Amino acid sequence: MGDFTTIDYNSTFFNDTLDGGDVGREGTTFMGTTNDYCGTSLKSFEKSYKGFHGYTSLIVCLFGVQANILNLIVLTRKEMINPTNAILTGLALADLLNMVEYIPYALTYILPRSNTYSWALYILIHSNFSQVCHTISIWLTVTLAVWRYIMVAMHTRCRTLCSMDRAIWAIASAYISSPILCIPIYLSFSVTRVPPMGSSVGAGSSSVNSTDAPLPDANYTMIPTTESPGGEKNRTGAGSTNGSSAYRVNLSDLAQENPALMTANFWLYSVVIKIIPCVVLTVVSLRLINSLMEAKKRKEKLLAKRTVQVPTVSGGHTVAPAGNNTNARAAAGDHESGGSDRTTRMLLAILLLFLITEFPQGLLGLLSGVLGDSFFTTCYIPLADLMDFVALLNSAINFILYCVMSKKFRDTFVQVFHLQALMKLCRLTK
Repeated sequence: MGDFTTIDYNSTFFNDTLDGGDVGREGTTFMGTTNDYCGTSLKSFEKSYKGFHGYTSLIVCLFGVQANILNLIVLTRKEMINPTNAILTGLALADLLNMVEYIPYALTYILPRSNTYSWALYILIHSNFSQVCHTISIWLTVTLAVWRYIMVAMHTRCRTLCSMDRAIWAIASAYISSPILCIPIYLSFSVTRVPPMGSSVGAGSSSVNSTDAPLPDANYTMIPTTESPGGEKNRTGAGSTNGSSAYRVNLSDLAQENPALMTANFWLYSVVIKIIPCVVLTVVSLRLINSLMEAKKRKEKLLAKRTVQVPTVSGGHTVAPAGNNTNARAAAGDHESGGSDRTTRMLLAILLLFLITEFPQGLLGLLSGVLGDSFFTTCYIPLADLMDFVALLNSAINFILYCVMSKKFRDTFVQVFHLQALMKLCRLTK
């Protein structure tokens, strides 16, 4: 197991640092070596997509911010308040915070970057904040899956187990525990200073940390690049050519002195934050799908048992047979079951989209830890921006899912924003 570490959701420390030969922990160039797991095709894709990432992610973030604000407005209406919607509200808030904070970072793909201390500090804060918000989203999604399974599979106990108090407790736990869970990540990185180009700091050293001690070559894989107005990219790790020091996000002194911290980061990111939630979601999603299929079979059997009775006429009035009261109650039960099934389908759509987004990241992170820096450099890094975009997109589209799959959400949305006239016009047009 290598001493691999990475940061989730935005690979800020890594994305833009490997445009040329990629420097490894021993100063080895990975490209073209026998350990070049993914070849050069992914590297070409990375360079091609990088030009679009700023624009695409900015568009998604702007839409997602508005969509999640609408989610919060609708889900907190009095008629929408219930334990499940409370969890969805917590999820919408975490996604909203994540996307609001990502907007300035998306702009850095479009506008020139700098080597200043404030820029490097923003990168560090941005990465840590995004990690925390995304971790909150992950565990709220897991909570939502388990919550729905209890409601579907444990009818007699769901009122007790899935109460509003327990929902609030679950949301608070996610928001409190996630920042604590990410402490190893905070300790692993810091802002370090890079001396001016041509300056000498120790034998063969081209960079220094805050105590002017040489940094290992491996840390060049964590240097954000800068882009001049003319489009030329420069590595901040190469130092500044204007006589002033540049700054970068790098391994902290604590991380360099304690390899165990990097191992802890690997387990935290790849296993605890990614793989375990994906496994739980996969199992619960399959159980929910199975419960839907069983409910459908029960409904079909119930309908097959019903007998159509011809009403009798007495005194000029139609009299329904007594058995129809039972049928009416059964029909009402079917209506309630149908509503529950629709809610389960909507939540399944959310869970499956989440799995599609998160599982590849977790798998690539796990393989990077097992196979080492070469796989991380040649396979994970070229796909980092794309994985960022997919994660942003997943955080933005829940509003669309709610509108398409939940009649109650649609009706409340129309009522809150007084769109009845528009809806009538749409029906007349149809």
